[in-house]
Amino acid sequence: MGIVTYEYEVVSTISPSRLFKSFILDSDNLIPKVVPGAFKSFEILEGDGGVGTIKLITFGEGSQFKFAKHKVEEIDEANHTYKYSVIEGDALGDEIDSISYVVKVDAGPDGGSVVKTKSSYHTKTEHHSITEEKIKEGKEKAKAIFHAIEAHLHAHPHEY
Repeated sequence: MGIVTYEYEVVSTISPSRLFKSFILDSDNLIPKVVPGAFKSFEILEGDGGVGTIKLITFGEGSQFKFAKHKVEEIDEANHTYKYSVIEGDALGDEIDSISYVVKVDAGPDGGSVVKTKSSYHTKTEHHSITEEKIKEGKEKAKAIFHAIEAHLHAHPHEY
């Protein structure tokens, strides 16, 4: 087995508490509403939404994937930290066992936020096709979704 890890940051003008509340805690509702082409639905299969919860994510028409199952590993509202893993789904392909994510929302400039994400791909073997180009594509897609959420929050300042 191998692990391929990458990190990235996105700066936002949205406050950490509002961003965490919307983008993390209410993501099941907000994300499919804002980017329906990428995400069709989030459904809890097991649990109550807290640690240990298993969610089925159904991707939208615009996605190359059909579904993924996420497991919530940790929610720390006080420190704006969220950890989860993709444990099943066609997004894993033949080479990846799971993907773990750590998302941390810190205070940023002028009352905004800095969102730090660490992604770790747990591969089935040392030999895999996870390239810098594929990582860059994934980062760009994640940033596009993030910026769509951010734009929605600016357009709806009284939500969250």
